[in-house]
Amino acid sequence: MSKSKLPPMPSDADLRRLIHFSAGDGRIWLAGQRMVLVHTAALGALRKELMLGVGPDESRRLFTRAGFAAGERDAALARQIRPHASLYEMFVVGPQLHMLEGAVQVTPLVFEADPATGDFLGEFQWVHSWEAESHKRDFGVQGYPVCWMLIGYASGYTSAFMGRPILFKEVACVGRGDPCCHIVGKPREQWEDAEDLASYFEPGSLLRTMQELQTQVESLRLEVAPDAERTQLIGQSEAFRSAFGLLQTGARTNVTMLLTGETGVGKERFARALHALSARADKPFVAVNCAAIPHELLESELFGAEKGAYTGAQAARAGRFERADGGTLFLDEIGELPPQAQAKLLRVLQEGEVERLGATQARKVDVRVVAATNRDLQAAVADGRFRADLYYRVNVYPVHIPPLRERPDDIEALAGAMLERFAALHGKPVPLLTDHAYAALRAHPWPGNVRELENLVERAVILARPGCAVDAADLFPGMAMPAGVPVDASGQLAARAGSALDCRGLLDSLRRCGESLDDLEHGLLTEAVDAARGNLSAAARLLGISRAQLSYRLGRGAGGPKTRATVDGARS
Repeated sequence: MSKSKLPPMPSDADLRRLIHFSAGDGRIWLAGQRMVLVHTAALGALRKELMLGVGPDESRRLFTRAGFAAGERDAALARQIRPHASLYEMFVVGPQLHMLEGAVQVTPLVFEADPATGDFLGEFQWVHSWEAESHKRDFGVQGYPVCWMLIGYASGYTSAFMGRPILFKEVACVGRGDPCCHIVGKPREQWEDAEDLASYFEPGSLLRTMQELQTQVESLRLEVAPDAERTQLIGQSEAFRSAFGLLQTGARTNVTMLLTGETGVGKERFARALHALSARADKPFVAVNCAAIPHELLESELFGAEKGAYTGAQAARAGRFERADGGTLFLDEIGELPPQAQAKLLRVLQEGEVERLGATQARKVDVRVVAATNRDLQAAVADGRFRADLYYRVNVYPVHIPPLRERPDDIEALAGAMLERFAALHGKPVPLLTDHAYAALRAHPWPGNVRELENLVERAVILARPGCAVDAADLFPGMAMPAGVPVDASGQLAARAGSALDCRGLLDSLRRCGESLDDLEHGLLTEAVDAARGNLSAAARLLGISRAQLSYRLGRGAGGPKTRATVDGARS
């Protein structure tokens, strides 16, 4: 156990540099986490509603848990920001962030900690607690401490920092008439009233009951459909729901289905989900990538071969159609089938019979075919590369799977599921993604679709450092914080650092060529779009503005009054 002499807290300049006010797109960032400036009056009004609606105990529980979650998030920054500082200087990142966030003024009184054993004792004085002031204004002096969110923050931050449950207790509070607020923190087991203190960090009885029921329903669901996780599709966007609705409707029939979409959108996952939803779910699901098998071997793979049918065929072998008998055969990249295989596939679809290579008799098969392609089969028919009769046979029930860029509302849910899957696969804890990381994921154009997202998330899981959230730069190396300005020591927004751009030279160039500022802006916007090869989201990131702002400014600059009139007319 080492006891600190509690020197003055270090400068918070390193923390202030993490705060970025990005007024252009309406966001505030703290080291990749999105923050919001909220009136204490608004929080006070919420507190009052809860107090009158559910009572002090439930209100305290909700505010304490909210503070605990905020403290856990900030704890991840401590060792990341001051990796070479003393334990004390590292720890007071939390109190200093609490002050920067406007919650309370913190003065450390006692700090004893030993990370090796987990021992901890901390005492801090609070002045100007927003909670105490707000609560006392609305309800007067109380007989109990009222800084619930602040206590939750201190407990969440310290528990995450020490790696074990540390609970803080308010032994003096302005809200109950004391001159200042005073808190003490130590391991949970060292408190005599530990159970009472810990109860406020746990979900309320109603929430706990709902969670227990949810767990029971989940267990029953897994018993009924043990393979559901493997075939589960994730999405809530309108584009996804439309495609999935068609899939569900078609799953109840035996219709041949054609899944279309760009590479990487998850056509095989859709095919597996279709099989799981169908009456054939207890029969085989067999997948074939027609583009991955050499043409000379594709027929024997699909339809099978008799002994001696070709050189090396030393025994009779069933093809994929026979192996999928009673179930579903998924033909991925069907547009890559050679002409002879196309003719045989058409016969199977029409007659329900398959003939092995070298055989003289056909075999009956009961197989549902689900085909997929990322190519335009109609164009292939027009070019003579794909049989028209086969196209009409497989295109009975087409389902188009939208690219990921058209379903941005699904990205967070997909990323969350992938984080859990890859963390379990690689034996690592599930990392958190910062708000900046989620914003970067939503803004990315995703040329590789869901497969590209999987690769990025798996890489992030592998590279994630213990206790550190995954930021945008971990997903997209080289990505900087959004454009904005930090806060200086006086609490003012700092001036931008000196720019490498020669503004005076640029102004002189404008004077010489006789162009206006609007002309310059439109030229820069157009250059950014060209550099991004027409991708507006990527161009907006280059300029440090949002996609909506870029679209608006392009329209304003290109069309002048006529464009604005058209836009106004469309809005009306």
